[in-house]
Amino acid sequence: MMPALFDQTTIDIRAGRLGFRATGSVLKFDGFLKLYQEGRDEKTEEDDEAERTLPRVEKGEVLRLNSVNSEQHFTEPPPRYTEATLVKALEEKGIGRPSTYAAIMTTIIDREYVEKLEGRFNPTALGTTVNDLLVASFDDLFNETYTARMEEALDSVEEGKIKWTDALHDFYGKFAKDLESAEGHMRAAKQQSIPTDEVCENCGAQMVIKFGRFGQFLACANYPECRTTREVSKPSSKESEPGVNGATTSSNGAETAEETETCELCGKPMALKRGRFGQFLGCTGYPECRNIRKIAKSGVVAPAPVLLDEKCPVDGAQLVRRFGRFGEFVSCANYPKCNYIQRETTGIACPRPGCKGEIVVKKSKRGKAFYGCAEYPKCDRVYWDKPIQESCPQCKAPFLLEKTTKRAGTTHYCPNEECGYRSEPITPQVGGAAGEQRVAG
Repeated sequence: MMPALFDQTTIDIRAGRLGFRATGSVLKFDGFLKLYQEGRDEKTEEDDEAERTLPRVEKGEVLRLNSVNSEQHFTEPPPRYTEATLVKALEEKGIGRPSTYAAIMTTIIDREYVEKLEGRFNPTALGTTVNDLLVASFDDLFNETYTARMEEALDSVEEGKIKWTDALHDFYGKFAKDLESAEGHMRAAKQQSIPTDEVCENCGAQMVIKFGRFGQFLACANYPECRTTREVSKPSSKESEPGVNGATTSSNGAETAEETETCELCGKPMALKRGRFGQFLGCTGYPECRNIRKIAKSGVVAPAPVLLDEKCPVDGAQLVRRFGRFGEFVSCANYPKCNYIQRETTGIACPRPGCKGEIVVKKSKRGKAFYGCAEYPKCDRVYWDKPIQESCPQCKAPFLLEKTTKRAGTTHYCPNEECGYRSEPITPQVGGAAGEQRVAG
């Protein structure tokens, strides 16, 4: 279809001693706009002014006053970056390369420098602190012009125009000086404290804002005599509604934690804190009580520890079912004074000569189950496959290991590598004991 035609028009209106001006477009020919008008995701005030449609008027025409509408406008900050607009800004300023854009997005999210709210990047307290410290100490390194120039130097190295040693020497000469001065500056930033009106729950002293590796946090001014800490409260960007047990429910339905929770072990209030694995609820009686409750990224709080009827075999205290990073586990209520953790046992004694432990179920850092001696670190005997109470028919070893794969099925093999025994794949029986299929009739 034919394109639409507009006249970019400025209309001056004189009303007595007052003057008014309207700028916009006057449509001369509809063209394709007769059937279709393209929408836009974002509009700025300049875009609205340029696209404002004005009526057709003639020079010297007398206008009639219909009404007077007073409007007040405020200058608004530019919108937060989305992934698309951030990539566009990086391209325009010559920072990074297409192969590094995805890594940049992943890094700022995984390190919790930003959080995504309604599809846009919003800086966290940690991100703001890191940004302020780095920009103050490495003004050259975090200057967009310098970064783009360094990218050009790397391209010149690739093209053979300059030596890589020369490019590295030019960069590191300035960087080494900045790094030396930054060590003292950043230590000073960690030591500074900002007084607040908050009061410590344990000793009644004033709480101050300090800077740590995870951003700002509230700490008792009587440190180290009192080690009470909690997260700096900040207004939420989304409306929230009251939930159960002092929690709130955000607009997406996820239950989030507030500081009205009570510790199930000592009765003291729980406070919202932040650690290397994110936010969690921690007892304000720390370090005497180290009860914590993990908070998922969705805002859901982990279940509270449950007191069991069983006794700890080490100090006789009650055992507690807790919920940690790798799932639920049972430990002594007096942790960390007693670090006993109840392990799921296989009932098989450790085969190492002189060891009195037994093989128990453990979990790796990635959550994968494995089997190791309960006497670790005195005994480091481990198995990735499940031990079963069945002696080896060849070497008479006290147990076999069970391995299951999709291709080979379930097989039993001897843990003694010199033996090499491996059974035929075990096929599960269907129907009765004899393996026959039965049909209800």
